[in-house]
Amino acid sequence: MFPSISSSKQKKNIATIAFYNVENLFDTSNDPNTLDDDFTPNGKKKWTYKRYGIKIKKLGSVISKLGLNRTNTPPALIGLVEVENKKVVSDLANSLYLRKHHYGVVHYDSPDERGIDVALLYNKVVFELLDATTYPIYLEDNEGARDYTRDILKVSGNLHGELVHVLVNHWSSRREGALETEPKRIAAAKVVREIIEVIKNKEFDPKIIIMGDFNDDPTSKSVQDYMVKDDFFNPMKKLLDKDKSGSLTYNGKWNLFDQIIFSKNFLEEKEGKLHFKHAEVFNKDWMRVHRGKYKGSPFRTYVGKWYQGGFSDHFPVYAFLKKKD
Repeated sequence: MFPSISSSKQKKNIATIAFYNVENLFDTSNDPNTLDDDFTPNGKKKWTYKRYGIKIKKLGSVISKLGLNRTNTPPALIGLVEVENKKVVSDLANSLYLRKHHYGVVHYDSPDERGIDVALLYNKVVFELLDATTYPIYLEDNEGARDYTRDILKVSGNLHGELVHVLVNHWSSRREGALETEPKRIAAAKVVREIIEVIKNKEFDPKIIIMGDFNDDPTSKSVQDYMVKDDFFNPMKKLLDKDKSGSLTYNGKWNLFDQIIFSKNFLEEKEGKLHFKHAEVFNKDWMRVHRGKYKGSPFRTYVGKWYQGGFSDHFPVYAFLKKKD
């Protein structure tokens, strides 16, 4: 870990980049075009406006603390997944702990059948939004029909005056088995590489940040073999300990599906340029379950249909970039 930053000048030269799977951030209205019926007041989850408000407030509280000890401000950029629509992202940006930071919102509707999307919050003071677009991932089910999933969001802008490109991902889950669904995540990794090549064809030596819930670990084939080539480095790789730590648990084991990955030019310390310093999982004790078979795991909103009132079933991850004087 790098030492704590003390002077205010240094703090201004540090930016926090974060990613958070916020676990089913649905509003309470029924969308007839998606499978969101469970998350309505009369649905299986009994998802009321009060419960929605509690979740928004709790998520905002977490985000407001990411990197705060080193930067004095919440993150410059926060990638989000499992958000239903632009309204919930805007509600989060305008919630109690975040509203004074005037976050901008980048969101597009994805074709996912459940109606969940990816999004980006950006601090307008330090990030100038230049362009945003989405890229679909074409998948098929076992019968050859289109299997709709989340698009990849690409956002480009000037972070502390330097052009960066951010790719926000939420790859296919392992619900039907890790090996059975692996080809879907490999397909997503290939789309990421296609996007990278598009960027590189337009710009020499671009600075690119890939973030997301990949539903695979840093050492999984989709991430390590298909996406993180020689031009990128994955600082999350050393953070995973199957027995002790990660960003989520499954069957008593830890995984680190939530990752932030950087192009290798972020390792170069050049004057006036941002460079990578450090990455970690934000896993404070107050965000954990304290008893029972899920002890130590992220304190989530629901277990099955039973309301718990927690934050998310994932811990957020974040990284620090520093601008060299």
